Amino acid sequence: MRKFLLLLAALAALAAAPLPASAALQVDVTQGNAQPLPIAIPDFVAGTPNDGQAGANIAGVVRADLERSGLFRPLNPAGFAERITNINTVPNFASWRAITAQGLVTGMVTQQPDGRLRVDFRLWDVTGETQMLGLQYFTQPENWRRVAHMVSDAIYERVTGEKGYFDTRIVFISESGPALKRVKRLAIMDEDGANPIFLTRGDYMVLTPRFNPTAQMIAYMSYIGSKPRVYLFDIETGKQEVLGNFPNMTFSPRFSPDGNKVALSLETNGNSDIYVMDLRTRALQRLTSDPGIDTAPSFSPDGRQIAFESDRGGGQQIYVMNADGSNQRRISFGAGRNGTPVWSPRGDLIAFTKQQGGRFTIGVMRPDGSGERMLSSGQHDEGPTWAPNGRVLMFSRLQGSTSGQIWSIDVTGRNERRVLTPGSASDPAWSPLIQ
Repeated sequence: MRKFLLLLAALAALAAAPLPASAALQVDVTQGNAQPLPIAIPDFVAGTPNDGQAGANIAGVVRADLERSGLFRPLNPAGFAERITNINTVPNFASWRAITAQGLVTGMVTQQPDGRLRVDFRLWDVTGETQMLGLQYFTQPENWRRVAHMVSDAIYERVTGEKGYFDTRIVFISESGPALKRVKRLAIMDEDGANPIFLTRGDYMVLTPRFNPTAQMIAYMSYIGSKPRVYLFDIETGKQEVLGNFPNMTFSPRFSPDGNKVALSLETNGNSDIYVMDLRTRALQRLTSDPGIDTAPSFSPDGRQIAFESDRGGGQQIYVMNADGSNQRRISFGAGRNGTPVWSPRGDLIAFTKQQGGRFTIGVMRPDGSGERMLSSGQHDEGPTWAPNGRVLMFSRLQGSTSGQIWSIDVTGRNERRVLTPGSASDPAWSPLIQ
């Protein structure tokens, strides 16, 4: 398995003129009907004759990233009038305005004597005729795709004012085979579906994978030895270990924001309650003791509260409690059943799955239960997971009886689209930005 961390030797800002307050190159991401920003992204200039393909590849990934966000509209390179040959020269802004471009990205890729790639890029405000951003990266040639995602993140943040989410990974369950002999393997891929890797062989069932805050470890439930238990998987080493030797099943794990604890459900005599294990001491603390089924814990980003689902009131609903188990209160009261709560990285919303009238849909609500909004449009959508900037969600969508797919949607309810995976897939979990 290839290294998870990018070997970045340097990240340095180039000289960049400040953007005037009146400049037009910005996107208001708070508007649900925001018009995508027309942006031109020519292939990056080749520093040497051998760098041409790398420049085209990087520019292609940046175009795809920004288009997928729904906030940008990359223009067709076939219509570009000006050919960029030197990114240190001010572009002919009139030629880019003629094709309706409001933003322009120019870049160059050069292979260094030591074999590394040097990637430079600049973001230009075509209307304001000024440079907004200039950055430079050094990396190994095999990591060109990660650099492209980092370029996309930098552009996204400069134009929208919010952190990007392209330099991330998705862990999910890859599914194959007939319904009665379903093979479920732990898998991981880049946010755009590239570089899929299987982490387990499929000789035992795996479910509910979740990243830790450094994106270096995954907690998940596995049926190794026929007993459902929570395991930890180290992505770098491939080592996995059981989290506690409990006599009964453990499931539904999720890390605390600092990565030092894991909240999970522990079943005893047909009833499940929520516990927290300290990974440093392996001390276990019980948080709930209700006759109902308590499961699916999710920490708030400050670590002070935990959202969870419970049927203690007669039906599956969402509750919130303090991280020590105190002050347990129900927050969902609408029609239908509500579960799988996941706290937004911003702390302002909780995403959840609603089951009503035979449909499963993805929604969001505020931490006090107010402001409920349903987002997805499928018949069987469940298991939301947040992008690290709290702007986009992914979720599972069942197509037919066995075919699962992963979809994404903006928190405003727009830009719903499928995420490509190798075969059927379910239960995605989004990583933090890769460090």
